Amino acid sequence: MKLLIASDIHGSAVWCKKLVERFEEEGADKLLLLGDILYHGPRNPLPDGYSPKEVCGLLNPIREKIIAVRGNCDSEVDQMVLDFNVSSDYAEVYADGVKLTLSHGHRAVPPLGKGDVYLTGHTHVPLNVTEKEGYLHLNPGSVSLPKEGSAHGYIIFESGKFTFKALD
Repeated sequence: MKLLIASDIHGSAVWCKKLVERFEEEGADKLLLLGDILYHGPRNPLPDGYSPKEVCGLLNPIREKIIAVRGNCDSEVDQMVLDFNVSSDYAEVYADGVKLTLSHGHRAVPPLGKGDVYLTGHTHVPLNVTEKEGYLHLNPGSVSLPKEGSAHGYIIFESGKFTFKALD
């Protein structure tokens, strides 16, 4: 199974379009979204091409391929315009014999075991760390508002391997 993992679109139609195009180019089976899909929040600048309505129009047609969790900038009203579940703080996906736990990263770390993978967004900075508890913690960075000089990024998971990639 091939998964594309991304976070923090923050309502940018420009970067969401690039993400959806890359999803199709990569031939991924699922798009895992780690929260902050439609809105930018008070601490972030407006991203390029800010248009939450357009983002809905880009993501809703591929709703069957999306697994998403709620971020700190996502709200209940988002579920009214998105045709896939965005109301859960956590989700689990099992692929290639690996347990992937999805979270935006602004809540407590859920129970994880050695060899599990914890996928978060929130910081807008890519991360690839094996925690002392034995699980792998990955963050793809941000699709639209990368920080600390990082790229507009995402991760591909295929055949048990994680590869960090840039949209630009």
